[in-house]
Amino acid sequence: MTPLADPVLTDPQTVLGALDFAGVAVFAATGALAAARERQDLVTFAFFGAITGVGGGTLRDLLIGAPVFWVQDWRYIAVCLLATLGVWMLGARPWRFRALLWLDAIGLAAYGVLGAAKAAAYDMAPLICIVMGALTACFGGVVRDLLAGQPSILLRREITVSAALLAATVFVVARFVGLDAWPAALVAAPCGVALRAGALIWGWSLPAFPGDATRS
Repeated sequence: MTPLADPVLTDPQTVLGALDFAGVAVFAATGALAAARERQDLVTFAFFGAITGVGGGTLRDLLIGAPVFWVQDWRYIAVCLLATLGVWMLGARPWRFRALLWLDAIGLAAYGVLGAAKAAAYDMAPLICIVMGALTACFGGVVRDLLAGQPSILLRREITVSAALLAATVFVVARFVGLDAWPAALVAAPCGVALRAGALIWGWSLPAFPGDATRS
């Protein structure tokens, strides 16, 4: 089997390392927006932003036995706090939620790839790499929704988790057939973005279990 691990996807000095910080900022902003809906104070904003920004990567690192990334590099928490402050200062804007939906779509796809790549760097099996990609992209949002008292993204038929799964799967398959890390990432991430975009534009969703939902 072609090895999946590649330092270019896990080294914070690379371009993808910079994208990792950008993804943390995007997800932190969505956490702050959840606090904004409830008109919370700045401390709650910061907590929501941090837990959403680093939550998925924290679970991934704990599960694969890696040092927790934000404990090793304080800049991740700083990025979360800056993103939170940015949302606070932006205030109420009619377009901000729509803009962040699209940023979130990019983040889901990119983190699906980055999570799978980091798991591969620790010699995880391909299926586990896919799962870790999805967890990295989605778990922070799950925690955010639970804290905000909102329906979890896991309980919505709207396509979110599936976009991260698709990006991670395409990346793992591309590496398996012999593509280098960069080409694999450049193929995989747009697939995840496209799937999420279809949900946002045309309302795509996964089919529900057949039957009468009201029947006991």
